[in-house]
Amino acid sequence: MTLNAVVQNAVMLLALCWLLAFTTRSWNRSGQLSAQLLAGLWFGSACIIGMLITSVGHTGIILDARTVVLSMAGLFGGPLVATIAGTLAGGYRLWLGGPGVVPGLANVVLPIALGLAYGCAYRKRLLGIGFWQLLAFGLLLHLAALALIALMLPNGLGAAAVREAALPALLALPIATATLGVLLKDLLERDKTEQALRFSEARLRAITQAMPDLLMVLDEDGRYLEILCAERSLLYDDPSKLLGRRLHDVMPEEEERRFLDFIQLTLNSDVPQLIEYCLPTQGGLKVFEGRALPLEQPEGQKRAVVWLSRDITERVNSELERRIASIAFESQQGMLITDAQSRILRVNRAFTRISGYSAAEAIGQTTALLASGKHGPEFYRAMWSSIETTGVWEGEIWNRRKSGEIFPEWLTVSAVRNALGEVTHYVAAFTDITDRKAAEERIHNLAFYDPLTGLPNRRLLLDRLHQAMAASRRGNQLGALMFIDLDNFKNINDLHGHQTGDQVLRIAAERLHAEVRASDTVARLGGDEFVVMLENLGDDPLRAAGQAEHIGMKLLNSLDRPYRLADLALYSSASIGVVLFGAEASSSDELMKRADMSMYEAKISGKNALRFFDPRMQLAVQERLRLEEEIRLGLKNGEFILNFQPQLEQTEGIIGAEALVRWQHPLRGLLTPAAFIAQAEHAGLIHTLDQQVLAQACAQLARWAETPEFAHLSLSVNLSAHLLYQDNFVEGVLELLERSGADPARLKLELTETLLLDNMPEAIARMTRLKQHGIRFAIDDFGTGYSSMSYLQQLPLDQLKIDQTFIRRLPDDSSSLTIVRAICALATGLGLEVIAEGVESEPQRGMLLANGCHRYQGYLFGRPLSADAFEELVRSTEADDGVTA
Repeated sequence: MTLNAVVQNAVMLLALCWLLAFTTRSWNRSGQLSAQLLAGLWFGSACIIGMLITSVGHTGIILDARTVVLSMAGLFGGPLVATIAGTLAGGYRLWLGGPGVVPGLANVVLPIALGLAYGCAYRKRLLGIGFWQLLAFGLLLHLAALALIALMLPNGLGAAAVREAALPALLALPIATATLGVLLKDLLERDKTEQALRFSEARLRAITQAMPDLLMVLDEDGRYLEILCAERSLLYDDPSKLLGRRLHDVMPEEEERRFLDFIQLTLNSDVPQLIEYCLPTQGGLKVFEGRALPLEQPEGQKRAVVWLSRDITERVNSELERRIASIAFESQQGMLITDAQSRILRVNRAFTRISGYSAAEAIGQTTALLASGKHGPEFYRAMWSSIETTGVWEGEIWNRRKSGEIFPEWLTVSAVRNALGEVTHYVAAFTDITDRKAAEERIHNLAFYDPLTGLPNRRLLLDRLHQAMAASRRGNQLGALMFIDLDNFKNINDLHGHQTGDQVLRIAAERLHAEVRASDTVARLGGDEFVVMLENLGDDPLRAAGQAEHIGMKLLNSLDRPYRLADLALYSSASIGVVLFGAEASSSDELMKRADMSMYEAKISGKNALRFFDPRMQLAVQERLRLEEEIRLGLKNGEFILNFQPQLEQTEGIIGAEALVRWQHPLRGLLTPAAFIAQAEHAGLIHTLDQQVLAQACAQLARWAETPEFAHLSLSVNLSAHLLYQDNFVEGVLELLERSGADPARLKLELTETLLLDNMPEAIARMTRLKQHGIRFAIDDFGTGYSSMSYLQQLPLDQLKIDQTFIRRLPDDSSSLTIVRAICALATGLGLEVIAEGVESEPQRGMLLANGCHRYQGYLFGRPLSADAFEELVRSTEADDGVTA
């Protein structure tokens, strides 16, 4: 038997045993009977195969590697595996027979026994399993095997067998034993490791499935690599749909950026990172607390984190409710909590601020600490009865501060009951309403009294007037209502400022109050208007009127005295209108109107006067109201039309006209402005009228532009302050020109000096904007106002119009002539045209021409005409000029 054959046999058996261990690594597990039976059969079969392919030596000994196999079966497989393998190997050796059958069987039992003993020592930690330990074990095993052969073979055959087998057995088989042992140990330990990993993974899976939290693995790009969650309501989609997707697929960009920053922070840190966030889930909007740690990934894969998210919605809500409750308790309201015996247990800071008692001073005391003594027993009995019945009481109460001050508060007391319905605590909330009561008083004063003078206002006056009228009817007593308006009060405001005007009003109020009885009422309606109401003037109208006149004259004399303010001595008389009441059933509004009308009659009569109501005033008012309604209807129906008064130039003839409004009244015929302008201004309709006039003027210019014989004509339109200072005046004029198609250069807007004085800078600005579009401007009635020459320089003017009051006195009045000369010289110096209105005679025209005025307007050349009549005048004038030429 050669060494090479033994090595080949050992290698073959080693391969078979390793293959067995590799494919059935579960044979060494306790409780795996089928695996152990298979392992025993495999080890035994390997021994049989080894004996089949091994040749028999000269001594009849079969030298193979079964000792290696069987010892490892005992060491690693245990008794069952070793017994099955030994039984197969021993049975086959017995079947082979021969002189070496006995030592052959011994070489089956011996390795098994030694292997089992080695395994027992290993488990008791007496021996280790390593290459050198196994090599020593293999050497010992095969020395023992050779000894058995030597002892068991008869007649010196054992010594020969030992000489034949010793060298190959001791050289190859211990190494084979160590090699197979190391291989089996490595495989079985690896199996144990894998088994431990499987157990660990199963345990981890069970733990994660039992956890109420969400476990995720995300890479550094925010891609979902793994999701574990037992509670699907924590997810916002099916996990299978989320895997492989990125954060931006399921959440807003801002939230994605926050998550990615958190992932980078986690990857760059060695300690767990925390984040709190909100996320819509299948269970609704939830709040999560995320905890993340870096996760090791295989080489070549992107870095990742393991992320554990815990649903803290309830905790956050509870904390929020606790904070809300804490904040609510520390509100601006004073709050205290007592036990069932009204002993104070807790107070907030507002309680201390309002009551003056600190928490230490109040806690332990009863609520009687705050009692003011202003409420009787009945009040408290009713309060506690309400608390016992409804569980709450709310109302106004007076309490006492620590300083002893008694103050009003609004108190709410609520009872807290336990599960048995027994009162355990009381919660009281109160608000100091001192400021509110003061504010109510101020509001009452503001609602019923004039803040400047302290007198009753219109509301309180009307209330008292209703009561006085009712009392007068019951007691058959007369009373008087006086409307008082300070004369020229606007001048005081304009010249000395509103602060001075307010001082004058306060003095006037004091004087009025001083001149009437305590039972009479003095009120201020607003501005410089006052009302005095006199009561109990008797039942005789003449005597009542006499008393009212007497008091009225006293009021006039008092208000006519100088108002001395520091170094100023101001004067402002008054106009008083008086109406008696009580004799007839009139409404309060009617009385106020009658007194107002009487006051205006006093003003018309020259001011500083007193007038009683006359029924003719009422008729005049009704007439004015009727006229106002007719004007509204006329504006709506287009009854206001334009007449045109010619404007001539000395050498060119008719160069244009002034547009003058007329009212084609359906019943009264054609009316001049004197019949309706004042009422239109009073009714606030002048703005609409001006707009219609300007629109008609633009339309007329557009029609003239279509006919060559009228295309050269310009049209002057008077502007009122109502129109010039409208916010959209410039835009409105430009829009009218664009809509009508009129040439802006043919439109001339006439302004009065007094109109410009209202707001000269604004007027200049608006005129300049229109001037840039070609519109021309003229100053109407020049010489009658108070324009500053410096302002005249700044105005974008084209023409000055001399007022007819100066023309009317020519040529005889030297002062009028001087003024005309000055205006013409001024116009020439400023490079402006000059035109005279009201020219009615040839001497007037000649005088104007001699002083440099070449443009005229007046009855000498034509009265205001309709559009057709004016056009006919232009044609006839041009025809006459042609004949003359």
